[in-house]
Amino acid sequence: MKALFKRLQQCFPLSEITEQLNPQKGSQKNSQNSDLAFITVASDQLRLVLTHLRDVEGFTHLVLLTAVDWLEEDQFQLTYLICNRSKKWDIGLRVFISREAATMESTHDLWAGIATYQRELFEMFGIDFPGSPRIDEEFILEGWKDLPPYRRDFDTLEYSQRTYKDRPGRETKDPAEHMKQQLYKDGG
Repeated sequence: MKALFKRLQQCFPLSEITEQLNPQKGSQKNSQNSDLAFITVASDQLRLVLTHLRDVEGFTHLVLLTAVDWLEEDQFQLTYLICNRSKKWDIGLRVFISREAATMESTHDLWAGIATYQRELFEMFGIDFPGSPRIDEEFILEGWKDLPPYRRDFDTLEYSQRTYKDRPGRETKDPAEHMKQQLYKDGG
């Protein structure tokens, strides 16, 4: 992976590489044995890096696109995980975007499956991908009008109390105490 990263650095401005080893391969420290790496890419470079990895380096399979809400830093982290099946390598390209202007260029034309992930991230985090197919259509949350529920500032307790009525006979138990009573009925 280090050699690949050096080749990429010659073409693109990239941050350092973070490599992880497959636990099934043992705890080898040799970077030649790593099969998962993460690289941070500027948002305006993402399309170029993805295209290069797909067309030149053999990363032909999109594994997933996901997001993390870094509320304290006022940004979202998008991770595009792609795979080179012949070398059994995975690379996660991390892109950071502002929470306030949560918009990222759509890359659905590179891998058709990205459009589905982009629809999910639009609905669950409020991240827009202009030009992505069907981005404005309801996907998972039919009729949802509230703050996107995967944002960390979404208050699930307040939403539940506002939306759902308490049902008679329903009580909340402390999970630790409840399991203790279930497992150790004799008090042990």
